[in-house]
Amino acid sequence: MADFSVYCPHGPHNFRTTQEGALSDLRLVYKDLYHVAGFPTGAGNPTWLSTHEPAAVTSPVLLQLMNAGMQVIGRVQTDELAYSLNGCNVHFGTPMNPVTPDRLPGGSSSGCAVAVARGEADVGLGTDTGGSIRVPACYNGLYGIRPTHGRLPTSDMVPLAPCFDTPGWLCRDAKTLERVGAVIFQSPPEQPPSLNFLWADQLFAMLPALLLAAVEPIRVACQAIATKTDSWTFSAERLAEMSQTFRTVQGREITRTHFEWVKTRTHAFAKDIAERFLWAATLTEAEEVQAKRAQAGWKEEIDAVLEQSFLILPTTPDLAPLRTASDADLADFRMKLLGLTALAGLAGLPQVHLPLVKVNGVPYGCSIIGKRGSDMTLLAIARLFSDVMSEV
Repeated sequence: MADFSVYCPHGPHNFRTTQEGALSDLRLVYKDLYHVAGFPTGAGNPTWLSTHEPAAVTSPVLLQLMNAGMQVIGRVQTDELAYSLNGCNVHFGTPMNPVTPDRLPGGSSSGCAVAVARGEADVGLGTDTGGSIRVPACYNGLYGIRPTHGRLPTSDMVPLAPCFDTPGWLCRDAKTLERVGAVIFQSPPEQPPSLNFLWADQLFAMLPALLLAAVEPIRVACQAIATKTDSWTFSAERLAEMSQTFRTVQGREITRTHFEWVKTRTHAFAKDIAERFLWAATLTEAEEVQAKRAQAGWKEEIDAVLEQSFLILPTTPDLAPLRTASDADLADFRMKLLGLTALAGLAGLPQVHLPLVKVNGVPYGCSIIGKRGSDMTLLAIARLFSDVMSEV
């Protein structure tokens, strides 16, 4: 708990509400966005912490896991107000990625990912708006799920952009990820009778050659799992459009949610995050209307594609950035990254990251997106891939 780059100075830490439950053998850390009755929530920012009263009610998702018997290890750090994908926090430091210490841990569920990757917890309860589960899962070699938007309650937690926010979680293995899903979704594990996969050839083709070669065993594993596999035609050039659409809708939502509080306190944030808030406030209603029109078109398109299939695509456009990467390089990487994460985000679809390969010791993998409500099937698919790849 002394490592404040991972664990929050405020708690609560180290408690258990019941000894009996479906998950009583597991340890949990939870992101500093989830309210716990009687305790303040810091949202990764000391000024937010000092200007908000202790929570009156505990988050229902967190409470559900507590009531399943989990040992709660503690509250863990997030990027400020969850408005970043890097895992850096100017107030508490950047957690050390335990798998590749020279690279960023990813965010905004940085504390969750690092605590789980270090073996200090079995489950990290985080959130995902623009990739905040999927990205740190990839960087730290973890399984992670962004559920169907709206399927889990987001009450009694600090929001970022409610139209995209969803709880999610990370684990070191697929079976634990699925066990947690069975409790959270109150649905038993599945054994899918048949699976049709679409491989996003053009998106994989944009990866560096080393990564493209590294994911080939995943493509081979598809053949062992799928009833049918096909290619998905989607031009990589469209990712810039997806990124801009997502950023516009998200930015307008963030401004409505937080700017009244933020506008007199931009000095309390890291420079890049303060600039992001200020940029979001410049977006116009007309830009939002246009972006939402594009979002609706994309949602209709991808819903039709996924009616009978599951889509396999890269989670990130490259390996985790180095800790020494320049601000300009990180900003450029963010734009490329948001294009990929926006594919599920704009449509409100579930996505699971599979950490199935390493490149010179650095974790990588891919994601699978399913239709709305297919969360438990995705978790079963993650387990199937894990089993097949472990035999390779």
